Amino acid sequence: MPRLVKRLPNLPPAERAIQVIAGRWKALVLYHLFDGPKRLSDLRRLAPSVSQKVLVEQLREMEAHGLVSREIFREVPPRVEYAATTLGGSLAPIVAALCEWGRRHAQELDELDRVAECNESRGAMADQRPARQVRTSPAA
Repeated sequence: MPRLVKRLPNLPPAERAIQVIAGRWKALVLYHLFDGPKRLSDLRRLAPSVSQKVLVEQLREMEAHGLVSREIFREVPPRVEYAATTLGGSLAPIVAALCEWGRRHAQELDELDRVAECNESRGAMADQRPARQVRTSPAA
């Protein structure tokens, strides 16, 4: 395992886990990486609402925490692929649990029409990618 670049303070395990996966786009990016390696352009297409700057920041943080690996291919032009590491892949059931909880939360608040469905076979978000809110009013 590569040496972690980003050290965390002394935290209880649950708080440490939340600190590592916190970020609006991290779960979505990991979800897409569970399918296999992706280029930055692929991830941008799968999550069009995220800016490239924020996406790169989140990928770097996940790489620093050992959740994502980055491979640079020596080609012209250079190609970079991101992949979930074994440690990152171990978050699949957690992402699935978050997805299910989010669905239950939306149901409880009568907002199921504003969330994508979970894909139970993959244990994460639905193939309605990129995950987005479905709204009928223009006040989005």
